[in-house]
Amino acid sequence: MIHVHLPDGAARPLAPSSSAADLASTISPSLARRTVAALIDGTLCDLSAPLPDGASVELLSRDDPRALELVRHDLAHVLAEAVQALWPGTKTAIGPAIEHGFYYDFERDMPFTPEDLPAIEKKMREIIAAKAPFTCEEWSREEARAHFEAAGEPYKLALLDAIPQGEPVKIYRQGDWLDLCRGPHMRTTADAGTAFRLTRVAGAYWRGDSNNRMLSRIYGVAFADKAALDAHITMMAEAEKRDHRRLGREMNLFHFEEVAPGSVFWHPKGWRLFQTLIGYMRDRQEAAGYVEVNSPDIMDRALWETSGHWQNYRANMFLAETVDDREYALKPMNCPGHMLIYGQGTKSYRDLPLKLAEFGKVHRYEPSGALHGLLRVRSFTQDDAHIYCTPEQLTEECLKVNDLVLSIYRDFGFEDVRIKLSTRPENRIGSDENWDRSEGALREALDRAGHPYTIFEGEGAFYGPKLEYVLRDAIGRDWQCGTLQVDFNLPERFGTTYVAPSGEKLAPVMLHRALFGSLERFTGILIEHHAGHLPLWLAPVQVVVATVTGAADGWAVEVAQTLKAAGLRVEADLRNEKIGYKVREHALTKTPVQIALGGHEAEERTVTIRRHGAPDTRTLSLEDAVQMLLTEARAPGAAEPVQSE
Repeated sequence: MIHVHLPDGAARPLAPSSSAADLASTISPSLARRTVAALIDGTLCDLSAPLPDGASVELLSRDDPRALELVRHDLAHVLAEAVQALWPGTKTAIGPAIEHGFYYDFERDMPFTPEDLPAIEKKMREIIAAKAPFTCEEWSREEARAHFEAAGEPYKLALLDAIPQGEPVKIYRQGDWLDLCRGPHMRTTADAGTAFRLTRVAGAYWRGDSNNRMLSRIYGVAFADKAALDAHITMMAEAEKRDHRRLGREMNLFHFEEVAPGSVFWHPKGWRLFQTLIGYMRDRQEAAGYVEVNSPDIMDRALWETSGHWQNYRANMFLAETVDDREYALKPMNCPGHMLIYGQGTKSYRDLPLKLAEFGKVHRYEPSGALHGLLRVRSFTQDDAHIYCTPEQLTEECLKVNDLVLSIYRDFGFEDVRIKLSTRPENRIGSDENWDRSEGALREALDRAGHPYTIFEGEGAFYGPKLEYVLRDAIGRDWQCGTLQVDFNLPERFGTTYVAPSGEKLAPVMLHRALFGSLERFTGILIEHHAGHLPLWLAPVQVVVATVTGAADGWAVEVAQTLKAAGLRVEADLRNEKIGYKVREHALTKTPVQIALGGHEAEERTVTIRRHGAPDTRTLSLEDAVQMLLTEARAPGAAEPVQSE
C-alpha cells in the first residue's frame, strides 16, 4: 500500500500505482465526476498521473480557478484539431494557454482571415461535443521523429529536438488526433466547455524571430462559464472604444512611423500632455527631497560590463561601433549613469539618503510583433530615480517610496492598486546574503505599511528583488507601472562608498525607483482609463472658445487672451462654420470645455460654457468663469489659485 496526504491533513491508503482518478473514486462517486485534474506535491497533473508514496494531493474541479489554464490549453488543442480537419495539410506549431484565452500558430499557404473563424468555431464545438478522452503516451524520440516526419510537421520536429535529453517525450491524444505536448490536460474534450470565442488572426514569426517564417496565429478567449465570457466580451468591446491608438489619432496627440518602429512621434497636443505629466512628477519629487540629474544616452561597453548589463541584458540593448573600434550601447536603464554621478566627490553618511532623479530616455529592443502603440515601445522615458542610503535607512526609504507611489496613483484616479514582490531569479548577480537582506527589507516595509501583497518567486531583476505596482483601470484591466528595487550589488560593482561615522568607507544601499514607469506607457493607460476624457488639469487643450457669429470675434479673442493669461490652455475657433459643426468637431478631440460666444454674449460680456459629453450649458460672467476653471484645472497637490479682486 501507499499513502497520500489530502489538504485536510488526512492520510489515504491506496494500492500501488494508483492515479489521482483512483483517489477521487475512493472518496466518493460525486467527487470523481467533478474532478478534472490534481495538484500532486504542488504540480498540476492529469488525473491519470500515478501518485508517489507520501505525496500531498489536492483534487481540482473544473470550476476551481486553477483549472482555468487547463480549459484554455485544452481549447488550444481542440482549435488545432479543428483547423487540420477543415484544411488538411496545415502544419501546426505551438498552442499555449495565455491570459484570458489561448492561441495556436499554423503554417498555411493562404493565411487565415477573420471570415474563417465561424467555421473553425463550429468544428471546435463538434469536437467538444464528441467527448473524446485526452490520453497521455510516452514515446521514444525515434518513434516521435518518425511520426512527425511522415506527417510533414517540421515545427513539431524542432520542438522535439528542444526537449532536453532525459526528459520524456509526451504525446497527447484526443480521439484520432494527437499532439506533442508536456501537458497536463483534463479528462475529455467536453471538459473544455463552450464558453469560448475565437477573436482574431495575426501574423507571428516562428520563435518570435523575424528571420524565420511568418506563421498564421488564431487567438481565442475562454472562461469557465458563459457569464464570465460575456463579461469579458463586453469589456473587450469597451476596450476597443478606449484604444489609445484610435483616440490618439482623433485627439491629434501622436503617431508612429516604420522608419522608427517602437518610437513615438509626438504632436503638439500630445507633447503638451506629456510635459504636463513630467511637470506634475517633478513637483512631487522635489517636495519629496529628490534632485534632478541627466546622464548621456550612449555610453561605452566598459560601463555596461561593470554594471552587469552587457553579460545579462545585451540581447535587449541597441549596440553601436564607431570607426575607432569602440563599442557603445544606447542606455536601456539610467542606473549606471547615476552611479558615475554619485561617484563624483566623497559622500558622507550625513549626505544620505541622496535621491537622484532623471526623466531619462532609454532604449530597449522589443520584437516587432510585440510592439503595441504607447504600451509597448522600444524608446521611452522613465521617471527614474536612485536612492543611495545606509542600511539603517533602507526600510524607512522603502516606506516613503511606497507612500509616494500610492498617493500619485490616487491623484490620477487609480484607487485599486496591487503590489507584487518579485524575488531572486536564477540568473542573478550578488551574494545570497545580500539577496536575503534586500528581500527582507521589502517585506518589512510592506508589512509595516499594512498593504497586502503577493509574492512572485524568481521574477526579480538580475541585480535585486523588486516591488511591482499594478493598477486596475476603469474597465477592470491590470497594468504594471511603478517599481521599487533594492540593490546591494551595483554599488559594490562600481566601488561606490560613503564615509560612515566610524570613518570607514562602506558601500551604500541603492534603491531603483520608477513611479509612472514608462511615461509613454502611462500616457496610453491614462487615455484608455479615461476613454480620452482627461480631467481638466491634464487635458492638452482645456478650453476652446468658439464663435456662433462673426460679430463675436472680438469678444472671443479677448476671452481667449484672458483665459490664457490666467494660465489655462486655450484655443480660439473663429472659423466661418456653424456652431453645431464646431461643437461636434471639438467633441471628437475630447476638449473638456467649450465656450460658445454669440452676439448676446458679446453684448453682455458673458460666456456660455458647455462641458464635454453634457447636454446642458451654463452662462457666467468672464470673471466667474475664469475663477471656476482655474480651481478645476489645479493639479492635485498644487496651491489654491489666487482669488480675483
